[in-house]
Amino acid sequence: MRAVVYERYGPPGVLRIEQVPVPEPGPGLVLIEVVATSINLSDWECLRGRPLYSRIGGLRSPARQTLGSDIAGRVAAVGAGVTAFEVGDEVYGDNLRLKGGFAEFALAPAKVLAHKPERLSFVEASAIPQAGAIALQGTAGMQAGQRVLINGGGGGSGSFAIQLAKRAGAHVTGVDNGSKLDFMRGLGADEVVDYQCEDFTRLPPFDHILDLVAHRSVLAYRRALLPGGRYLCVGGTVPTLLRVVTLGALVGRGTGRRIGVLPVQQGPDHLSRSPSAPWPARCRSTLTARSASMRLLRLWPESARGRLSARWSWSHAERTRGLADSRTRRGAEAPRRRAGLSQAVSRSACSRAAS
Repeated sequence: MRAVVYERYGPPGVLRIEQVPVPEPGPGLVLIEVVATSINLSDWECLRGRPLYSRIGGLRSPARQTLGSDIAGRVAAVGAGVTAFEVGDEVYGDNLRLKGGFAEFALAPAKVLAHKPERLSFVEASAIPQAGAIALQGTAGMQAGQRVLINGGGGGSGSFAIQLAKRAGAHVTGVDNGSKLDFMRGLGADEVVDYQCEDFTRLPPFDHILDLVAHRSVLAYRRALLPGGRYLCVGGTVPTLLRVVTLGALVGRGTGRRIGVLPVQQGPDHLSRSPSAPWPARCRSTLTARSASMRLLRLWPESARGRLSARWSWSHAERTRGLADSRTRRGAEAPRRRAGLSQAVSRSACSRAAS
């Protein structure tokens, strides 16, 4: 099978396309023929090896040589003890531990997979698992009339979170760079803030803050909360996350303010079985076709710098066509520089209409 692999941390140039053996599913594992996969910030972090927590299990070199955790596809084989899935089943899930989505086949534990809803395409389904779980759990408990802020509202998880908070009836402020302000307004944000021009911790305080890119002080987050308010961060710099873990509870003591890190639970139990879960019944994805000249390896730096307000989903058909073309080109660098992969942008968005 063809796979995008890397053996050392670095920029997109360390990636290459290779023929590798199709893995065999062991006990509790499922072999998936990957139809679509999406790119998350976690993929970019694991490619670069920064922040340091992205090197867990592989301090000097990647523990998993093929990235891609969000996958959607068909079951090709099952290992011993797997009873929930059969060959041919259409599935999706966040395979964060084993990864492997940037290949034609991937192994995943059965416990992280769910049956793909018929109403969702493979591309749409691949855009949901990681970002959706973060947004769903990060917005739990929000209520009508509350002031809510989503920092990083123009990204994958943030675009879900804005709509979930609006669905709960909250007054939502979205924070991101200036190029994403209109995008956040289109998702339903009542107010938008360009973080390059304004510090959201200086705004009137909020009942809930979901911070997907934390890098400020714990005292600043306390100032941004109303008494009894809640601050949760998911992503950010390692020093900030450590400060929130160690000092958050102490700083908020006495005023009812809760400051902490969101312990995101992955898997179908935490994504689709909640009574208030908006997908698949209330989920849609808007797909924007991209030029065939766009290359996967070029795309990553743009996505990581926040230039894209949508999540990228790489379909199997596009991948196969691009990989086949790349093999016909001359030169040792051809598989890396001229993959010729078509791309589709998946703007995951939850419909506010009831199913």
